[in-house]
Amino acid sequence: MDLLIGESYAGGHGNEAHINVLAGPRAGPIGAAFATTLANPKPGHVPFLAVLQPNIPVVPATVLINKSSISDAAQGTIFWGAVQAGVAAGVRDALDAGALQGQDLGAWALIVAAWNNPAATDEDAVFENNRIAMREALLRADGKLGYAGDYRDRTLEPRNPFFRTPH
Repeated sequence: MDLLIGESYAGGHGNEAHINVLAGPRAGPIGAAFATTLANPKPGHVPFLAVLQPNIPVVPATVLINKSSISDAAQGTIFWGAVQAGVAAGVRDALDAGALQGQDLGAWALIVAAWNNPAATDEDAVFENNRIAMREALLRADGKLGYAGDYRDRTLEPRNPFFRTPH
């Protein structure tokens, strides 16, 4: 398998987390995308390698990208701190729960696009929401966790926390 895709949203009250993850062998399309992502920072969007602690990188190698532009020091501190630590913990939790079981994790890579509310202020909640969302997204990518429903179900109305379908 060359490409796994997963998604999860967790939290609320201004400290939400939304994770999109791509996973696959470094020798495939994920490896090329990983290198391109890491080598192409943009103003307000600086991809970097996720670490559990300084000098302890996440395995598989994980590049983290912010979906919302970082515009001030407070947002940067929350993203590079609580979001990044939550993603690292979530990867570990997902692996402990069976994600990517049987794969050579050293030969795999993850690309994680993370969104946190730019108005977030509670670093503990941001950490926990990103931990949960990352764990769920990676388990979903690997088929070990289902989604809340099937998008083809016509009884479900399109909505998200920032939009409610008009009736």
